[in-house]
Amino acid sequence: MDDAQLVERILRRDERALYIFYHRYKEKLLAFIRKRVDKESDCEEILQDALFAFIEALRDFHGKSSVKTFLFSICQHKIIDFYRKKKIKHVVFSQLPQLEQLMSPLLRPEESLDETLVREKISRVFSEILPRYKEILVYKYIEGRSVEDIAKMLRLSFKSAESRLFRARKAFIQAYERCSL
Repeated sequence: MDDAQLVERILRRDERALYIFYHRYKEKLLAFIRKRVDKESDCEEILQDALFAFIEALRDFHGKSSVKTFLFSICQHKIIDFYRKKKIKHVVFSQLPQLEQLMSPLLRPEESLDETLVREKISRVFSEILPRYKEILVYKYIEGRSVEDIAKMLRLSFKSAESRLFRARKAFIQAYERCSL
């Protein structure tokens, strides 16, 4: 079965075709990624991102290039995105490394690399969320305290502290997405 037939069957939600496609390209893609990225876990993550993006983009594939070229192009973009995110994280988190866990799902390649602007945005986001959410996020991500310590400090049960931290993260993410740089 050639690639065009596989793509046609994948678009019809044929799981067997997806399985064949995955095994046809997995090792080739990993070799491509490994030449550009050192850490194996990062390679695996980029592979999964590239394959997922490929499947999402299949509806827009019109055959102007080969399926292989299309797939490897997506993979190349995912590698570039990986390094952009890494650079953003380095710039932003060199001063406040504990914020990485909170911010990492929010960072996109198109985010500004200007550290000052990102810090201002974080400050605005903190001013928009409830004070009790800000307090727990500061304890967790800036001071690096454990949930157990936070629960004791706030006189909450461990479960309540976990729940509040979850709601605080959610509020932070929503405020961050609304706030423009």
